Amino acid sequence: MPLTPLDIHNKEFSRRLRGYDEDEVNEFLDQIIKDYESVIRENKDFQNQLINIQEKLDHFSNIEESLSKTIIVAQEAADEVRNNAKKEAQLILKEAEKNADRIINESLSKSRRVSLEVEELKKQASVYRARFRVLVEAQLELLSQEGWESLEAERANSREEREVREIY
Repeated sequence: MPLTPLDIHNKEFSRRLRGYDEDEVNEFLDQIIKDYESVIRENKDFQNQLINIQEKLDHFSNIEESLSKTIIVAQEAADEVRNNAKKEAQLILKEAEKNADRIINESLSKSRRVSLEVEELKKQASVYRARFRVLVEAQLELLSQEGWESLEAERANSREEREVREIY
């Protein structure tokens, strides 16, 4: 067990015949007590400083550990966000490709239907023209026959008769 200043102060030495000067020894012991007390105080101050520094070190170690964990979590979150964004971009791209394919297929289908309709209309127009030609030719043939002149004469006579009736 270490000595305390009180132990030094209370220490009694036995007396001998040719001993040291008691006052000189007491003065020296008093000086040792003062220095020893000063060393003890400094030691306590250093211990308190060491405790404070250790507490700060623990605090900063905790902060460092928390920051490290936070950085790791943030990095994992960033990686997850990046991966999710890539997946979402791929899904959007696939959806856009599907829509583009669908639009192209619908356009091709419409184009084919329109082409078929145009061809059908061309055929119908050709048939109509042929029928109309036959009808016109038949009408021209009727007009060129001799019976028309007699019809025109009858028509003129019936007109004259109506005019006469109206007068009378």
